[in-house]
Amino acid sequence: MSALPRAEGSRLGVFDVRLGRVETFFNLVAAACIFGLMLLGMAQVLGRQLLNRPINGYIDFVELSMATFAFLGIAYCQRLGGHVRMEMFLKIAPGRLRWSMEVFGTLIALFVIAVLIWYGFDHFLRAYRLGDSTIDAELPVWPSKLLVPVSFALLWLRLLLQLAAYVRLMLNPDAEPVAIPRAMTAEEIAAQEAEGAN
Repeated sequence: MSALPRAEGSRLGVFDVRLGRVETFFNLVAAACIFGLMLLGMAQVLGRQLLNRPINGYIDFVELSMATFAFLGIAYCQRLGGHVRMEMFLKIAPGRLRWSMEVFGTLIALFVIAVLIWYGFDHFLRAYRLGDSTIDAELPVWPSKLLVPVSFALLWLRLLLQLAAYVRLMLNPDAEPVAIPRAMTAEEIAAQEAEGAN
């Protein structure tokens, strides 16, 4: 009887690692875009001040890059539990009740993200078909609009994996938690920040 949850946990762990690689890649792309935007901003300031030649379409580049670092790292953040949420009741809830509440919350999140994927993809298609572009440099906006449903689709997969992990824990509260973010106590967070300061 105990072998089944362990087997399920190992499968969830494998999916968690594989999905985590994709999430990490997306997050690295977002970080690279932030770094590139910083370099572009520095070139804009130096070009304007020293050569009196600003970068053509700088505002448009900034506008289009917003979707990159606003959405690409969202699934990575969900995997680490870095999002802001109310855990006041979750922390005091015992075993099965806590995991049931997590299942309920994750089901709501899956529904909301599915709706956002649908409408995000609809906005992308509209921009692509109309040839929508920025005002100044007339850059196409559909690539940045496509990032939104793609990023949300990755988040939806992460939530689906976490839903399976929460259902597993709801059925067997004594099983080892796999593929879910670990809630840290205030003492653990303080210790981690103290280690980082040293």
